[in-house]
Amino acid sequence: MADKIEGRPGIRRQDRVGYDFSLTYRLGVMFSAFWNSEVRGKVLFLATVLILVILATSYGQVILNEWNAPFYDSLERRDLGEFFHQLEIFAMIAGTLLLLNVLQAWLNQMTALYMREGLSRDLVDQWLKRKRALRLASSGLIGVNPDQRLHEDSRNLAESTTGLVLGLLQSTILLVSFIGVLWELSSGFIFRISGHSFSIPGYMVWAAIFYAASASVLSQVVGRKLVKLNADRFSKEAELRFTLMHANENMPAITVARGEENERRRINTDISSVLTVVKRLAMANTNLTWVSAGYGWLVIVIPIIVAAPAYFSGGLTLGQLMMSVGAFNQVNTALRWYVSNFGPIAEWRATLMRVTDFRQALVDMEDDFDLKDSIAYENAAPDTLTLKDVVIVAKVGEDIEECGGFRLRETNVVIKAGEKVMINGDHSVNRKLLFQAMAGLWPCGSGTMGLPPIDDMLFVPQLAYVPGGSLREALAFPERPEAYEKADVEAALDKVGLHSLIARLETRARWDKLLDSDQQKAIGFARLLLVRPRWIIFDEVLEGMEPELQETMAKLLTSMPESGMIYIGRSEAYLEALKPRVLHLQALPSKSEEPPVVQTGASASAGAAAVPAPAL
Repeated sequence: MADKIEGRPGIRRQDRVGYDFSLTYRLGVMFSAFWNSEVRGKVLFLATVLILVILATSYGQVILNEWNAPFYDSLERRDLGEFFHQLEIFAMIAGTLLLLNVLQAWLNQMTALYMREGLSRDLVDQWLKRKRALRLASSGLIGVNPDQRLHEDSRNLAESTTGLVLGLLQSTILLVSFIGVLWELSSGFIFRISGHSFSIPGYMVWAAIFYAASASVLSQVVGRKLVKLNADRFSKEAELRFTLMHANENMPAITVARGEENERRRINTDISSVLTVVKRLAMANTNLTWVSAGYGWLVIVIPIIVAAPAYFSGGLTLGQLMMSVGAFNQVNTALRWYVSNFGPIAEWRATLMRVTDFRQALVDMEDDFDLKDSIAYENAAPDTLTLKDVVIVAKVGEDIEECGGFRLRETNVVIKAGEKVMINGDHSVNRKLLFQAMAGLWPCGSGTMGLPPIDDMLFVPQLAYVPGGSLREALAFPERPEAYEKADVEAALDKVGLHSLIARLETRARWDKLLDSDQQKAIGFARLLLVRPRWIIFDEVLEGMEPELQETMAKLLTSMPESGMIYIGRSEAYLEALKPRVLHLQALPSKSEEPPVVQTGASASAGAAAVPAPAL
């Protein structure tokens, strides 16, 4: 097989809908993407400052907890002077903590912002690598609603990752800080029961650990279904969003066909799917609330109950009791971080799964399909295009004899620069596959295509693409608007009959909505006049246009004698204006098609109704 032309790779493998990757692998994928992003420095700087702020906040909370002892002791002694003095100290501590809280909130949001920037740009870069987006669209469920993955999922993942990581870090620091306080307050207490004495070093610490651990275990048991339910919910929500967008964009066609009722049923089916998952999710969250809320209410009295033996035995003053309660609550809060965030963690894991599956599907497109038959692409001279024994199959990865397809009847075709060619043929032939094959998007078949340099070729699809932005940007696509002089742009619009749009060149609008299909195709022809490529490949672009406009555009092409043109289609206007050389496509019967039974005489008459005619 000849070497592949750079920029014209074969179709990639996309037969996997889901991936069974571990959490560690998924985290590794996202960390690698982050580490190679441009925002790495900003995020690392903000993260460092955040850690310092969290450490300072934790230190302030330890001081505030120690303040409980002298404050409540002053109340117990009814010492008014000391009471006001402790209030002054409280004001200084609380003021400092307030400043740290505000600074932490701002840093948290900035970190999430830059995380989202890095993630979104990485996904967009992966998605818009050459030919990936087109292939993804035909890759099954993973290719449905990429906008959801690129926008909502990337935002949710960035924000939830930042919030959960910082929450875990803060809880860990608080745990380390307050376990020591709680251990010291409960280390010397001796239990006396029925004449027996014993001590449990740091018993309040063990009580807090047991309390939080029991809540964690129960939460994990009750909420284990939340990860899958959240993933299902995101998927169903994306499908509903796509259905609504698709219906809105095609409402004129739906209305003309009186299809509103049909669309209503389709949309209601998707709404029902979403509601079914949401109901199951609501029940799972309700069950989890029994655990989280129940333990939340108990924590009001549990610290006092745990410290009560030491207080009633005289081992603790009122101030030390309140200090123990504060330390117990901080330790419990830190230990219960996983419990309190079980729902958000489930959502985070579901979002991580969707984003990593999407990114992995894009990366895996670097693997070739194992094609049994493949077209060979060769580098041809800039002024030559060759087609030798070209056969196109209609299905990926199938033998030609198995799935049928079509072939170019002329087995050895050489086209020179400036020559005008039309390729038509049997009505049953899917000519678009030939257009895609010449563009390197559909190498399924056999034979050899010798193509000139890709930069010398311009492919014009049947459905014109008019991007958003200014009209001048749309005309220059995919180049930058300043690539062409304004006078040339105006002249091109005038030649294709769009003189009325010259005054709106710099107007930004949804031109794909404002212009009808013929005007959008005319934009494509105006682009041809600006680019003037050496080779132009058309895909039935004149079909469906008004007859007068077809003639205008066909005559316009005669003003480009230096361009080699291959028109794939049956346009009479192109045929009459350019007098092209005509090539023919022939359908190949599938091996599975049964040949007609030849009968004679009376038996032929009797059996005629039972014998299907061969497809033409």
